[in-house]
Amino acid sequence: MNKKQGFTILEVIVVGVFASLLLIFFFIQKSNIDAMQRDEDRKTAINAMYYALEESFYKENGYYPEHISEENIKVIDPALWTDPLGINLGQTGSSYSYEPANCKEGKCKEYILKANLEKEDAYVKYNRN
Repeated sequence: MNKKQGFTILEVIVVGVFASLLLIFFFIQKSNIDAMQRDEDRKTAINAMYYALEESFYKENGYYPEHISEENIKVIDPALWTDPLGINLGQTGSSYSYEPANCKEGKCKEYILKANLEKEDAYVKYNRN
């Protein structure tokens, strides 16, 4: 009997399909994990802005600003003003937004600070005072 060594075409196809499924699963999970990390980065930035507004700006001035940026809120890392996709707060397409309310002459009594997330609903912080 003449025995040939090697794999049959069916065995190669089965292994190829199995490897392809594993790669697809890996890239889907990697994409989800990356999106979740970007969401966590957004939450961290919004929390930093929130605490800077409450603990620094409001305590010093007694009101909230009509606009926020690294010029008037200097106590946080300037990199936090840029979302994970590289767009600054206030620019079109940014996942961060600051919405002042009840303003008079540039002095506001309320605000909403928000980050649009990829894997969850929007992360929203309201003024404390």
